[in-house]
Amino acid sequence: MDVSISARHVNITPRLEEVIHEKIGQLDRYLDGLDRADVHLEEARNPRIQDKQICEVVVEGHGHHLRSKVHAPDPFTAVDLAAAKLERQIRKLRTKIQRRHQGDGSSIRDAPFGVSPEAVDAVDSEEEPLPEIVKTKRFHLGPLTADDAVLKMELLGHGFFFFINKETNRSAVVYRRDDGDVGLIDEAG
Repeated sequence: MDVSISARHVNITPRLEEVIHEKIGQLDRYLDGLDRADVHLEEARNPRIQDKQICEVVVEGHGHHLRSKVHAPDPFTAVDLAAAKLERQIRKLRTKIQRRHQGDGSSIRDAPFGVSPEAVDAVDSEEEPLPEIVKTKRFHLGPLTADDAVLKMELLGHGFFFFINKETNRSAVVYRRDDGDVGLIDEAG
């Protein structure tokens, strides 16, 4: 796998570069066809962010795009956490592919973008079950302004708040961003 490294406000030492190639470059052993990985390291400048080292990795190949973004106290830990997160995502993708191909009688080894036999053996014993819905909440959606929705989100201590936007009469979500600010997702229409 081709691994490219970029950084902002982070010094890439030869040892850090070696660790990145070792951790991220080995991910293609779980799923053949992963061609490229872009690793971006950054140091957050926001004083409210405790773990300032950010590692974002995007892995691409055969139409699949996997992304991981983690915060950690140092770049080495950030790379380790990002690699572990991507490994879980690859396992889930592999399980999805396997289930798709078992239905038509073909084998996972016949997958069009090639899953290596070593990957099948290595991951079979470690597969995670897919998440299930364990709790459902129902509530009345009254029209609110985006500012009122942010206030409610803050009062509830949640990371997001779903509401009907009073200005557009459409569904909307306000959410807490990684940088500490608030984002708004408004339904198109």
